[in-house]
Amino acid sequence: MDRLEGSKQQTPLELAYLGGLKTIWANHVFSPIAKLNTFKEGRKDIERAILMDPKNPELRFIRLSIQKNAPSFLGYKSNIAEDRRFIQANWGAFSPDVPMADVKTLLD
Repeated sequence: MDRLEGSKQQTPLELAYLGGLKTIWANHVFSPIAKLNTFKEGRKDIERAILMDPKNPELRFIRLSIQKNAPSFLGYKSNIAEDRRFIQANWGAFSPDVPMADVKTLLD
């Protein structure tokens, strides 16, 4: 996490992975207020990354995986259908480094 946060010029992909990490890390924070703040920081990073590169399916995959697994009370589930359609329409645009079996599992 330090390496991602310390990067001077974060790429959209780095920012999205940092955001995903923060949202997951929120589960391990002790204070309820700190949990919520950590999750919100991660969500902002993911959304900012998608604004920077809206046509990148890997960013949508990150957001979809977080939104599908986030508790409803956090209110971060509004892009699930949109991201699912986008990923399906841009299946061939993923980087070869992305484990496509995981993408397929998330879409099912």
